[in-house]
Amino acid sequence: MKVSSKRSDAIVKGQSRAAARAMLRATGMDDDNFAGPMIAVFNTWTNMGPCNMDLDKLAVPVRAGIRAAGGTPVDFNSIAISDGITMGSEGMRASLMSREIIADSIELAVQGHSLDGVIILVACDKTIPAAAMALARMNVPGVVVYGGSIMPGKHKGRDLSVQDVFEAVGACAAGIIDEAELKDIEKAACPGAGACGGQFTANSMAMAMTFLGLSPMGLNDIPSIDASKNDAAFAAGELVVDCVKHQRLPRDIVTSASLRNAAIALSATAASTNAILHLLAIATEAGVPFDIDIFDEISRSTPVIGDLKPGGKYMAFDLHEAGGSALIGKRLVDDGRIKDSPTVTGQSIFGEISKAKEKTGQDVVRHFADPVKSRGGYGILYGDLAPEGCVVKLAGHGALYFEGTARVFESEEECFAVVKKNGIHKGDVIIIRGEGPAGGPGMREMLGVTAALVGQDLADHVALITDGRFSGASYGFVIGHVAPESAHGGPIAFVRDGDTITIDVEARTINVDADLAARAKGWIPPKPKYPRGAYAKYARLVQSASKGAVTSFPFD
Repeated sequence: MKVSSKRSDAIVKGQSRAAARAMLRATGMDDDNFAGPMIAVFNTWTNMGPCNMDLDKLAVPVRAGIRAAGGTPVDFNSIAISDGITMGSEGMRASLMSREIIADSIELAVQGHSLDGVIILVACDKTIPAAAMALARMNVPGVVVYGGSIMPGKHKGRDLSVQDVFEAVGACAAGIIDEAELKDIEKAACPGAGACGGQFTANSMAMAMTFLGLSPMGLNDIPSIDASKNDAAFAAGELVVDCVKHQRLPRDIVTSASLRNAAIALSATAASTNAILHLLAIATEAGVPFDIDIFDEISRSTPVIGDLKPGGKYMAFDLHEAGGSALIGKRLVDDGRIKDSPTVTGQSIFGEISKAKEKTGQDVVRHFADPVKSRGGYGILYGDLAPEGCVVKLAGHGALYFEGTARVFESEEECFAVVKKNGIHKGDVIIIRGEGPAGGPGMREMLGVTAALVGQDLADHVALITDGRFSGASYGFVIGHVAPESAHGGPIAFVRDGDTITIDVEARTINVDADLAARAKGWIPPKPKYPRGAYAKYARLVQSASKGAVTSFPFD
């Protein structure tokens, strides 16, 4: 496939590039390779956990597809942090930071070598938005390929995900199950390769890539170990070359319309609240105005029709069997809830959705006339405690109002130690601060705490508020992304034990019965937890959670 003018000519064309060509010939390239498009196969493979461990295998058919379409694949790799493995540890601080590093790595690999296009293989949570952020930032033709969900584990006739292990920890601490049962659940929950199996952050963001138009419809739904994944990966390799040929650019695809489509699909499936943070970041990179309040408006007007974990019955594998993202899309189109927009395939999203096939008798995806819940899975609140806003997760419960007494903790570990000793009681409003983007740093997720509360049967009886985040597997009356964060002098820094906290989702308020302004007088910012290195750099650069917690610079 010869192309008359292409980006990679900057490194392979003309007498002055003889030395560069000499080095490329050492890798096996020849004149035909120099004449055609050079495509980065950017992989986030690691065998540190099941999510990304098969991406090296998935890259094989991707490369074959690129070659079949006349392109030349060149390989790069980046880091990936396992949220499930690092959860509750100091290492979890690296998770959100890794999103920025991965996006930067993609940019540097592609721009540094003037490559014509890129296909990005992703799996665990932060690799997915990082791919979209990099594409939007560079505006180079590209395709996002999700490695796929893990299959359900099995224990005593029940489907399991890693969420069940976290909850079993709380149940064991409460004496509901014994250590032997906990061990059995631990052994059964994760049967092989693939990302966490509910509508947690990875599967939420994989669905977002589809509705944004950066992944072909259906590809991301296929489980990791499904035999058809390789064929889909081959087709994706061919597709990225086609994107280069027709110059389908990410900023023509990532628009206000496609961002809304993604947010609506996620609301309709009670997706992870992390998706709010990530869509805001993607919008920032694309230069598209997209305010946090859009998510509240969408959630109020979009019932939940996907009966998916963590709040529902089913897992990602079940959604794939039922009809996948295309079936969700069909419900949205039939009800007039999303707008048509372009995709990497060259077809519009409506054209892709028109191919939807629904499994007879399935009940994973309902109709809007008979929803799982009458409103979407999250809301945006403001008030004394969060002048810049915060995110309430509504998956798994129907409560819209809570009033209780503050129990203040300065870190996740401090809170978890009390939870393990059954020290949290009905009516408590748990405050975990010092976990924001800069103060953490890294905005850790609180799945260990929320799952333990579920295991102790307290999820419906307490509220949890933090300037950190929540896992997509978290549920209960939980509120995160509180902004400004405590490390920047946000009001959450001045809450004390015994304060009365009132949360009203319908009124969109979160207030505290105390004079926080008076308490703030003379406040001295805490010293950074990390004086040097990547953590310190991130803490200095990161913006508010209400802006997506990005470290890059927004468009003027």
